[in-house]
Amino acid sequence: MSAIADTALVHLALCWRIERRDGVAIGLTGHDRQLEIDGFVYRAAPGLTPSAIEQVTGGRPGDGAMEISGALTADALGADDLGAGRWDGAAVTLIVADWTAPARHVVIAEGRLGPVSAGQGRFTAELEGPEMLLARPVVEEVTPECRAALGDRRCRVDLAGRTRIGHVRSADGPIVDLDIVEPVANGWGWGQLRWLDGRNGGLSQLVLASSGARVTLAAPPAFPPLAGERVVMIEGCDRLLATCSVRFGNARNFQGEPHVPGNDLLTRYPPP
Repeated sequence: MSAIADTALVHLALCWRIERRDGVAIGLTGHDRQLEIDGFVYRAAPGLTPSAIEQVTGGRPGDGAMEISGALTADALGADDLGAGRWDGAAVTLIVADWTAPARHVVIAEGRLGPVSAGQGRFTAELEGPEMLLARPVVEEVTPECRAALGDRRCRVDLAGRTRIGHVRSADGPIVDLDIVEPVANGWGWGQLRWLDGRNGGLSQLVLASSGARVTLAAPPAFPPLAGERVVMIEGCDRLLATCSVRFGNARNFQGEPHVPGNDLLTRYPPP
């Protein structure tokens, strides 16, 4: 930081590089004109400001958290996209640059955006730094259900044959009717519906249950879907050993402890 501040006259501007989980990245700066740093353009967004930045040494997990707030002036940060969760979990790099010579800059913070809230023409989000990892559990808890996600590197079930593309016939809140039928009873339950078209394109949602060609989502879509829009349906799993063994033939990769006694063992009494 001192490398760009050791001058008689200091010209500093705060810049944010925000990259969504789908790879879309934008650059914003609090300066009154756009800057280019390492070939990446940072558009002027004077309404975007962070809270006070404080570096803590040896602090508690979460001490380095920082809140970012700003006006919805950038087209790429529209209220609809923020409300839909497109920017939740986005990687953020906070840079201080000399606006007279942007090549002179320093990274002062990195992290990911927590849940973003928008309202009254402004948005707020917490920047979660690497120290937030210290607040996570070190080891997994013992659970009767499987702790792996269907198709991940621990589960190893091949989802290539368990993923289908269909079209929306109609939608009413969280209820969506498709032109394809589930592979087995409640086969899409606890799976995912990923929107390919329309205003929801790129968003994914949890499926609570399915029956034939009808799915019930955990929440209504962010935007009302239209008939004919394409979706990707990915099978789900209820994480029970019986399902893993019978339906998927994958009991050897089950990541749970279904036979370990639970807390209810303490309340059991022998018959009189």
